[in-house]
Parts: sequence; structure tokens; C-alpha cells
Amino acid sequence: MSTSRRELAGAAAVAGPGLVLAAAGLFHPHSLSWATAPLWTLLHVAGLFVFPLVGLALAWLVRGRRDPVAWLVRVSAFVYATAYTALDVISGISAGYVTWRLGEGVARPDEVRYLFAIGGRLGEVGSWALVACAVAVAIDALRRLGSSALPGLLLVPGAWLVHVDHIFAPTGVVGMALIGLASGWLAHARSARLGS
Repeated sequence: MSTSRRELAGAAAVAGPGLVLAAAGLFHPHSLSWATAPLWTLLHVAGLFVFPLVGLALAWLVRGRRDPVAWLVRVSAFVYATAYTALDVISGISAGYVTWRLGEGVARPDEVRYLFAIGGRLGEVGSWALVACAVAVAIDALRRLGSSALPGLLLVPGAWLVHVDHIFAPTGVVGMALIGLASGWLAHARSARLGS
């Protein structure tokens, strides 16, 4: 594989998780009910394998480095991946599955609300870590890559939109798409700079 194809493949791999989650967000129900529970649960089962990859993609942007900024990116990406996966498992899979198993017309019991309460708290930690990671990556890229990193600054509003609206359409979908596109751009810019 030629260098340019390898660079494009690497950029696509880094962009992929965010773009996949943006696409999934187009189908994400805005509320959980018995009728929406099967799709809600299915999307979160799939998300279990994709949400952490967003953190991995961001950490990939500082691979091979041992400086403090690179460690800040890695740690914040890890916190995001761990806490947001907990949100996915608790408020997504568990609450969705229990709501479906309760049956049609059954009022949501306090126990499901408890799942959303703890899942939401963990998700909040994860989404703040995602914002911190995006800011660190964007500032670092601007400092290292100069003007070629400017499109990568879209990581920050993307992370903020995910923080305020998960992957719900339209806001969260746009946020996750921005994360995917911006991280892919930065991966390509980094590879192009290292290759030159």
C-alpha cells in the first residue's frame, strides 16, 4: 500500500468511530418507552463496542509521545471511554432491556429511574472528559501543525454538542460527526507532516 493510501486509511480509521456513532444517532429514540425499548437496547449494545473507540482514536493522535500533553490526552480519553461506556451499559442496555421486559403499558418503576440517575452521573463524567480531551488535542495540534490543524479545532464544539445532547439527533449527531471528521483530519495532517 502506498504512503498516501496508508495515510488515508489511517485517517478513515480514526474518523470511523465518530462517524458510525453519528449515523447511529439518526436512529436513536429520543425517549425510552416500551415501544422504543428494543431499538434503544440494540443501539446501545452496538454502541458498547464503538463508544470506547472514540477515545482510542483521540489517543492515537498522540501515539509515540511521552510528553505531559500526550498523557493528558490519554488519561482523559481513558476516563471518557470508561465512564461513557458505563452510561451506555446502565442507561442504555440495562434500562432499555428492563423497560422492554416490564411489558406494554407498565409504568416505569423507580428502579429504572435509579438506573438513569447513576448512568447519567457517570455519563456526565465521561462527557466532561471528552471535552477536556478534545481541547487538549485541538490546542496541541494547533501548536504542532499550525494552520493545517484548523479544521481539527471542530473537535471542541463536537465534544461540547455530545456533552449537551449525547448522540440524539440533530445536535448530538452533528457533535459526533464533527468529532469523527476533525479527528480524521488531524490524523491525516499528522501523518502528512511526519511523512514530509
